Amino acid sequence: MMHGFGSMLKDYLDYYKISQTDFADRIGISKKHMNEILNGNTNMSESVMLAISLITDIDINLIFYVENKKRIHDYLYQKFSNEKEIHQFLNTYYLKEMESNHWITLKDKTSVVQNAMDLLDYLEVKDFETFDIYMNKRILFKKKDSANQRKIYLWLKHCDKTIQNQQVKKYDSSDLNSLLAELKKERIKPFNEQNLIQLFNHYGIYLSIEDALKGTKVRGCMMVKGTNPVIYITKYLKEKSNFYFALYHEISHIKSDYNMAKNKILVDEEDIIEKKADDFALDQMIDNSIWKNILENYDKKEEICNQNAIPLSFLYSRLAYQGYIKYSSKEYNSHKESI
Repeated sequence: MMHGFGSMLKDYLDYYKISQTDFADRIGISKKHMNEILNGNTNMSESVMLAISLITDIDINLIFYVENKKRIHDYLYQKFSNEKEIHQFLNTYYLKEMESNHWITLKDKTSVVQNAMDLLDYLEVKDFETFDIYMNKRILFKKKDSANQRKIYLWLKHCDKTIQNQQVKKYDSSDLNSLLAELKKERIKPFNEQNLIQLFNHYGIYLSIEDALKGTKVRGCMMVKGTNPVIYITKYLKEKSNFYFALYHEISHIKSDYNMAKNKILVDEEDIIEKKADDFALDQMIDNSIWKNILENYDKKEEICNQNAIPLSFLYSRLAYQGYIKYSSKEYNSHKESI
């Protein structure tokens, strides 16, 4: 049994020679309630914690921390039979991998209660049941296994933390065409993550480029925070053409699904929405009129791309995507660009 802050308060009253009855009167509770608090038989309300802090020199944050630890302890041991089961449950949140990726700091690895507290802080939810409900309500999934959904959410929370210090301008949808024009200049240069982030921030869009946990089948997502669109992208296949395809795909969602994204995180939407976003991405990478010209003048395809500032990796990626060449071909593999 964990007594929470009650045992510490009992020591405080003993040290300052304050009777339980007197202290109960000071904070406006009954003697019986006071006794239950001191013996750890009840959880303190926020008003009681605040009252204790106000009439003592005890930091309110300490009281909240100790009481919350007691609550988490009681919650875990009501839900599970023993510490081993708790360990197994927490491991379904990939704690070790998150820690090795520096996504989360575990304050005391030997304590399952502290690990659970650190994880809930990371998830920013009150308990694990709430997490599952919130995840399924907030993220627009198609058919995905539950493990992958959880990995995606953990990645989303990590990306949330990476954009906290980004300075974005006011978003104006009429500026999207200017952003697309700037992207055509940026994509012919060597891949530069910070340049891309600054460019998107300038046009009022948060951008995070972060690898997901191993085995997470996600390339990107789009949402809205306040009035600013947000794009999160992984370096899924470590290739420039795949990265820009995912990036343009999410820009399409900003253009078409901004209002929907105020309430949902668009990760894996309905097929018709995805097809529209894919078509937009292909057209932005190589304009359809240019693509038609390439197919009609196939022997001059590289010359056409060079004339239109289209990276050759985009050309050979689309040729493979649409079945004109194989991904295993020398043509495709000799023109891949890594990021």
